[in-house]
Amino acid sequence: MAPNVLGNTILLAEACIEQEDRNNNNAPVGTQQYKNKSFLNVPPKPTPVTEEIKPKDVAKAQGTSTERRYHHVYVWRNIIAFVYLHLGFLYGSYLLVTSAKWSTFFLALSLGSCGALGITAGAHRLWSHRAYKAKWPLRLFLMLAQTLAFQNSVYEWVRDHRVHHKFTDTDADPHNATRGFFFSHIGWLMVKKHPDVKTRGQAVDMSDLEQDGIVMFQKRYYALLMPLFCFVLPTFLAYYYLDETFSNAWYVVAIFRYVLSLNATWLVNSAAHIWGTKPYDRNISPTNNTFVAVAAYGEGWHNYHHVFPWDYKTSELGTYSTNFTTAAIDFFARIGWAYDLKSVSDDLIRKRVLRTGDGTHQYNEQELNARMVDYINQLDHESEQAVWGWDDKDMNEEDRQDATVRNKAD
Repeated sequence: MAPNVLGNTILLAEACIEQEDRNNNNAPVGTQQYKNKSFLNVPPKPTPVTEEIKPKDVAKAQGTSTERRYHHVYVWRNIIAFVYLHLGFLYGSYLLVTSAKWSTFFLALSLGSCGALGITAGAHRLWSHRAYKAKWPLRLFLMLAQTLAFQNSVYEWVRDHRVHHKFTDTDADPHNATRGFFFSHIGWLMVKKHPDVKTRGQAVDMSDLEQDGIVMFQKRYYALLMPLFCFVLPTFLAYYYLDETFSNAWYVVAIFRYVLSLNATWLVNSAAHIWGTKPYDRNISPTNNTFVAVAAYGEGWHNYHHVFPWDYKTSELGTYSTNFTTAAIDFFARIGWAYDLKSVSDDLIRKRVLRTGDGTHQYNEQELNARMVDYINQLDHESEQAVWGWDDKDMNEEDRQDATVRNKAD
């Protein structure tokens, strides 16, 4: 019975990420899926009248609204899969503290960390942003690790992420944060993509990935590679080599590990667009969030990342404690597998912080302190009594007594 459970669950889990539908063939015929903010039901310009009629009043009279509206088309296979996966996560959490071996926990942790690097160091910093370059052994490792993480192929992941950066918080953003926490966290995978996402996705430049043989190999065989690396091999390793029960192997090493890594990644799209500081640009939604940075292996310094997306560190911080991915890339650089690591100069960071930051950066404190010192010095200077010379009656007597007079006549 166990093999049937394994096979059926793999098929269910495989469906949890929506496959690309470029032509929108699944849309009901004759229906408009979304009300795009660029194509609102704004009535024609009214004929001149004595009293001005506002467009909002006309829309209200016609029973419409000028506010953006969405008609969600639910992807039920994804919804069912996510319900099962999160229930499995809860059951796996229970097994983890009641019956699973310590070795099983460490296997799940190791595989989870490996998959995280496949997303952060691979799909994100290497392939999406070209923040550094990697030789083929590292690219092969990161491709397999990204397959283990199961968040669609590298090619699809990069396409959606580049669109997210180019059109953040618009209808073209796959996980548009203005549509709420739930949508930006997981809801965007439960409904059909907004047409703008598909339009912009088709236009984004992907030529660099199309010339990468490792990326295209994964894209071609992803339907076979993903179940094998994400579910079958992790379960087999725990069941066969660690002598773990099948239930513990499946629900702890496969399901618990996978769902935990998914939600850590999703926090970057949701929490790091809502809560946190904006030291580099107060006018955008991405924030710096320390909790997300730890949970997502260094991806929570999101305000910095959206301002400087080409920095391989995705942050200004010089410590590895909240940016494990940077530590890993630096290690690969030391052994020669990673090179051309790009970062932002301190001078450029300082200029941007002082121009558009929200005031929470240390550069703002330094600038404020410098201005206060200048202000106080100016006050002290203005309070001193100006004199024209030695015999000026306004000269301070203490200054006169402390003065040194050489070669006195008497």
